[in-house]
Amino acid sequence: MPESAVAVAAGVPPINFVAHQLRTGGMGGARDDFEAMISELAASTTPNVRMISANPGDWGIDAFAGDLGGAITVWQSKYFHPATTAAHQQSIRDSFASALKAAEANGHKVEIWILCIPSSMDGPTAKWWDGWKKRQERDHGLVVRLWDETELRKALHSPEGDHVRRAYYEPFTPAPVQEQTRAVVEVDDQRAAEFDSALFVRQLIEAGHVELDSAKQQFFNADLVAREIAHKAVLTEVAALTSADATLHGLWEMNFNECCAEDALPALHGRVWREVRNEHPNLPKVLRLELAHSWGLVHRLVDNRKAGWVKHWRQIAIDHAEP
Repeated sequence: MPESAVAVAAGVPPINFVAHQLRTGGMGGARDDFEAMISELAASTTPNVRMISANPGDWGIDAFAGDLGGAITVWQSKYFHPATTAAHQQSIRDSFASALKAAEANGHKVEIWILCIPSSMDGPTAKWWDGWKKRQERDHGLVVRLWDETELRKALHSPEGDHVRRAYYEPFTPAPVQEQTRAVVEVDDQRAAEFDSALFVRQLIEAGHVELDSAKQQFFNADLVAREIAHKAVLTEVAALTSADATLHGLWEMNFNECCAEDALPALHGRVWREVRNEHPNLPKVLRLELAHSWGLVHRLVDNRKAGWVKHWRQIAIDHAEP
């Protein structure tokens, strides 16, 4: 695969240099924002790039690389938008002259001078630039370059400049807040003993279950969730819990009917548990459930006389005495 084919992921947002105006609220802020972008883009390909603070002047330099006691490369940003025209030619001349004057006064030499504009030149200005560039290179023994919108997009789409593109031109999408799932609470011995007379425990015993500690913990935690939601009465959470109950009840019912038809009721509990584990990631995220909570919601369905683990579970529910 050619190297250029892996430089940029397909489908990246297009670069629109108006973003500097939109982000800062006008042309004044756009100039500073564009200048900051140019300095970061220059630094992505050239080591030791620095900016000059205007205090009191900026020496005709927006960003530079090199040694201010020797030769330097200068990046001069001009936020000309949407086009660079004859009206901008004097500003370009003045900036170039300012950089050379400051270099002579402060003991450094401009080796490369790069004009950075977020637009294209119109025909007459492009012709003027080509001639002016050659004259300055001949007269001053330096290199003059142009980073217009075409060159800037090319640099921003390169692997070195991609982080600058993303920072300045890619729409910002905050990462979704991932709320932590609810903690699973341990059940102490006293509370566990209180569940011995609960209907969901009775149904498990009827189905032949011997070890019940995890079932009690699951029920306890699911009941905590249900009580908290009922107490807070947040409509979205109430609706989510109703939806989760309906989903889990449907899983139990489907498996109960299949086990009855196959004469395989001893396998009912295990089948339902596997189905709940598979369905758990699809339950409403607002509930923030651990898997233990989801299993506990099934025990609540049983305790509320809506399900059971043996064929005659309805009779057990009718005969069960409330503690």
